[in-house]
Amino acid sequence: MTSPVEELLQRSHALGADPRNTNFAGGNTSAKGTAADPVTGSPAEVMWVKGSGGDLGTLAERGLAVLRLDRLRALAGVYPGVEREDEMVAAFDFCAFGTGGAAPSIDTAMHGLVDAAHVDHLHPDAGIAIATAADGEVLTERIFGDRVVWVPWRRPGFQLGLDIAAIKKDNPSAIGCVLGGHGITAWGDTSAACEANSLEIIRTAETYIAEHGRTEPFGPVLAGYEPLDEEARAERAAALFPVLRGLASTDAPQVGHYTATGEVLDFLSRERHPELAALGTSCPDHFLRTKVAPLVVDLPAGAPIEDVVARLRELHAAYREEYAAYYRRHAVEGSPAMRGADPAIVLVPGVGMFSFGKDKQTARVAGEFYVNAINVMRGAEALSSYAPIEESEKFRIEYWELEEAKLRRMPPARPLATRVAVVTGGGSGIGAATARRLAAEGACVVVADRDLGAARKVAAELGAKAYRPEDVAVAVEVDVTDEAQVVAALRAAVLAFGGVDLIVNNAGLSLSRSLLETTAADWDLQHGVMARGSFLVSRESARVMIDQGMGGEIVYISSKNAVFAGPNNVAYGAAKADQAHQVRLLAAELGAYGIRVNGVNPDGVVRGSGIFASGWGANRAAVYGVEEEKLGEYYAQRTLLKREVLPEHVAGAVFQLTQLTQTTGLHIPVDAGVAAAFLR
Repeated sequence: MTSPVEELLQRSHALGADPRNTNFAGGNTSAKGTAADPVTGSPAEVMWVKGSGGDLGTLAERGLAVLRLDRLRALAGVYPGVEREDEMVAAFDFCAFGTGGAAPSIDTAMHGLVDAAHVDHLHPDAGIAIATAADGEVLTERIFGDRVVWVPWRRPGFQLGLDIAAIKKDNPSAIGCVLGGHGITAWGDTSAACEANSLEIIRTAETYIAEHGRTEPFGPVLAGYEPLDEEARAERAAALFPVLRGLASTDAPQVGHYTATGEVLDFLSRERHPELAALGTSCPDHFLRTKVAPLVVDLPAGAPIEDVVARLRELHAAYREEYAAYYRRHAVEGSPAMRGADPAIVLVPGVGMFSFGKDKQTARVAGEFYVNAINVMRGAEALSSYAPIEESEKFRIEYWELEEAKLRRMPPARPLATRVAVVTGGGSGIGAATARRLAAEGACVVVADRDLGAARKVAAELGAKAYRPEDVAVAVEVDVTDEAQVVAALRAAVLAFGGVDLIVNNAGLSLSRSLLETTAADWDLQHGVMARGSFLVSRESARVMIDQGMGGEIVYISSKNAVFAGPNNVAYGAAKADQAHQVRLLAAELGAYGIRVNGVNPDGVVRGSGIFASGWGANRAAVYGVEEEKLGEYYAQRTLLKREVLPEHVAGAVFQLTQLTQTTGLHIPVDAGVAAAFLR
């Protein structure tokens, strides 16, 4: 027999798997049943409900809040009224069953007070379209009859739970309700019935909009605002994204996400998009992530790029002024401090949408929510007119003390959160170890390698535990000696995360030959990869960093051989010396832009090294007269510390350089102490 928890999770996953039903991390579900009291062993009525945060599609048992139903319902007797309803959230802690599970969400009262064994609260686009239509109450009755009841807008909380409980009691034939400005709630005696009722409301609303809605609710296409072709869009998006990211990071660093779906491009091509975008979103889950309104570029798709950039700066300044005014209009004594005045959503006609957040997932989800908002506006305008909740109500939720408390509960950010790193030669050895360390410290990582398969393997490893692996790392193919490929790789990094903050010039190779055996082709190959390659990567990344205006960092994986002379090593050593001096030259030149340039000088890294595995190790072992498998030990014995250098040690030095915020032009030896390589 399936338990109530198993049924609840199955229903949650089924509903959450379809974006037509609810948005990522939005909505909540519950089930009521009995469980043995852990102290007395006697049966107790219990409610399991999705806790604060999390996502229905991936909900696990640990994400459920567990409460005693008798105690939760008894809170109605001590409810102090709507002016003090926020106090009831703290009271949920006194209703916990056992250890209580996850933190209860603000919607817990709705689930507990409604007299039904199973309850769903969802944010479907079609349902919110009805909820935000100017005549939503009339539409609800027309579409659903007495099976679904209209509930006027009320901020989520204890009173809304009481309201819906009363509606359920007074309307015995109803299967659910439409919450004005917000979403839907459905119920059922069994989990299957509850799910069926939720889907009936959603699909009925979808069908009605499709059959009765106007065909062009956003108006006709606006001449000059049609979508650019795919290549032109990508090129313009890559040019604008670093500028936008820098502007959106004025108050706090942000990661970006780019969306150019048909819904977005069509919306921005239509005559009415400016007025509708200005109305902002309505569902609390939407505007908590998208902010009260987006920034909309008011230039045609083909406007010169320099004009778009100049206009963006003007619009951004105006957006910040208006957001601060919005805060002043509605803030009261005790309101949380303004969190930041930069936009979370930027809309560029012909190009698409740029969304921003504290990490890639947050940025991506903000964009997904604005696509939901476009769908909501389309549905509402198709049947009626879009009428979101009042600005004052949006402020009450955006600067709700309960939301502030949720933010305070979040774990502290990792050291490299919001940083975007590109690691060349990231598919193996030092590069792969560096990519792992940077990702572990919170960075978004672009694994760049000539071997795309190796790069993809590392990127997949880095993102294996993420909801979407590409939120953590992406792979790009690049031969750093090829200028066009380097430009393309940096463009891919920008389109993936919004820009670049950290470049690790790690791509390299070595051929161990004496002077007389070294050919011009040997020389050109090694200098092409390390000297020319790191120059090209540094140049292109510097262009992005300068456009961002956020500073940045370039780290060269050089070598002790840049300062230490050894036999049979002229091409490699000279190329590494070139890289070492690039560090000094670029540190001097780029400091004016806040870009720091430093280097790491490892000793020979034998274990895990792609270079050594490709024949370099055998050659160096022959030079020193030792067995190849003992080369690492040989290198260790000639150091002061008698220790072997591993890829992880080099990766650690790269991370430490990111923390030395006042340091530039420095080379850090990672060689266990080679006296001949001491820097002078």
